[in-house]
Amino acid sequence: MTSQTDRVAVLVPVKAFDRAKVRLAPALEPRERAHLARVMAEHVLAAAAPLPIAVVCDDDEVADWARARGARVVLAPGAGLNGAVETGVAVLGELGHERVIVAHGDLPLAGPLAWLSRSVGVTLVPDHRDDGTNVACIPTHAGFRFSYGPRSLARHEAEARRLGLPVRIVRDPLLARDVDEPADLFGLEIV
Repeated sequence: MTSQTDRVAVLVPVKAFDRAKVRLAPALEPRERAHLARVMAEHVLAAAAPLPIAVVCDDDEVADWARARGARVVLAPGAGLNGAVETGVAVLGELGHERVIVAHGDLPLAGPLAWLSRSVGVTLVPDHRDDGTNVACIPTHAGFRFSYGPRSLARHEAEARRLGLPVRIVRDPLLARDVDEPADLFGLEIV
């Protein structure tokens, strides 16, 4: 007999560490940005436990890093973020997971993620600007089309409604905290 969490996996999109967080260039040197990206991604993997974890990426160093941490690797070269996440969700669906929690790798305060799968339909967690989508929990076989970037929360909510799926918006201050701009570094002790 399988439990609900046995049917759920976490997908973490991770950009090449040496190309990550370029918008932080005014505040951090390239080596510091790469270190920050790696530390935040490790934190998100820890928050995903005990669920099965997959990292979707297009970089060999990230793939090796993910495998060393026990994560499944889904390579999606040239797919862009939306295509990479959709590829990762499809692969996890083929492996028998019914729901996937997509949690971006730049959530330095993320706590446990499994509770996000405890509802039907789609769960969306906006960023601290209430604009982007930091975390989404979706059914794997719904055909959900991702649309990251500015105003992605509204687009993802509309996509769930288009598919006839109930939508739950969760405003969690820890999951809302992402790191995109230099101001987002304020108060973080991980740099």
